[in-house]
Amino acid sequence: MTCTVTVLGATGSIGRSTADLLEQHRDRFRVAAVAGGRDAAALARVARELGAEFAAIADPDGGPALRDALAGSGIACGAGPGAVIEAASREADLVVAAVSGAAGLAPTHAAIRLGRTVALANKESLVCAGDAFMRDAERHGARILPMDSEHNALAQAIGEGRIDDITRMTITASGGPFRTAPRERIAAASAAEAAAHPTWSMGMKINIDSATLMNKGLELIEAHHLFAIDAGRLDVVVHPQSIVHGLVTWRDGAVTAGLAMPDMRVPIAHCLGIGERLSVARGRPVDLAATGSLTFERPDEERFPCLRIAKAALAAGGAQPTVMNAANEIAVAAFIAGRIGFYDIAALVERACEAFAPRFPDAPADVEEALAMDDEVRRWSTRALAA
Repeated sequence: MTCTVTVLGATGSIGRSTADLLEQHRDRFRVAAVAGGRDAAALARVARELGAEFAAIADPDGGPALRDALAGSGIACGAGPGAVIEAASREADLVVAAVSGAAGLAPTHAAIRLGRTVALANKESLVCAGDAFMRDAERHGARILPMDSEHNALAQAIGEGRIDDITRMTITASGGPFRTAPRERIAAASAAEAAAHPTWSMGMKINIDSATLMNKGLELIEAHHLFAIDAGRLDVVVHPQSIVHGLVTWRDGAVTAGLAMPDMRVPIAHCLGIGERLSVARGRPVDLAATGSLTFERPDEERFPCLRIAKAALAAGGAQPTVMNAANEIAVAAFIAGRIGFYDIAALVERACEAFAPRFPDAPADVEEALAMDDEVRRWSTRALAA
């Protein structure tokens, strides 16, 4: 039976890995739509390769270039946020939500409201509007499959177990490029150095979030919503080999772990299979004897304060995660542009959380309110950087 798939974020690292698997299993999948950000040529290329029926580019000015690149293909296309919503709303059995950042919230939510099965790799959807997002998923009968490697490993480790029987849920971090670097060295780091991830290649913004450990903070918040587990039972441990992706500790002391080589195609294949296992060509199984040893250590929240800030936002609840994410996206963009230093990212995020705590005490009631909060925090953060 053919499964119809839509890929949001088709030109990013997860989108490209998804496309690789869809091509490997062409007999099993039909592609309804693909969506990308600004690269019309790359989007047209993946649309042609996958035989997509519709392609949407988020950049409103990218329409002409996309139409030209798709000329003669028979693939319909559109440009702008509305076109991306259209892509997300097309009839599909599975929607891969892999748009990076808060920009992925609206199209992912559109798929949720239609009751789709969503393979979620856009953690910001849950960070920005977790309560409303999960509530709407339940209301509309949507199914959410965790596609991030950590959350996918946790879901597999839990299996048929009960959340009430879990005493701790642990996600792992590689430690990033500065795991062993002194604070002075980290403070002087350039964006290129911060983006040089030792294990994964996930795009500039996500790689820098990994260097600050903000990515792990976002993942803790995502886990809180995905698994309906309280903050006190969530933990992070640094694991440089990136082979153990998540661990579940049960009330009897047993620990179940999800292991895989650091290859995003593994969790993507698990989601695409929707209950069936897909083969991954060129994939490598874990060989523990060849690996030799697996090491673990506690994260240093003094050298990596973004993790501490994210934990505090999760514990505080309300709109603090929404505020934190918006400020972080502005700060990371400024760091990439060379306008601020590495530790200025955490400083701006912490200032924003403090400034908006009394103004936004409650969690967003719905996705629209979350996006309005996100916009206000972005404008505040931009002004704060310019002051």
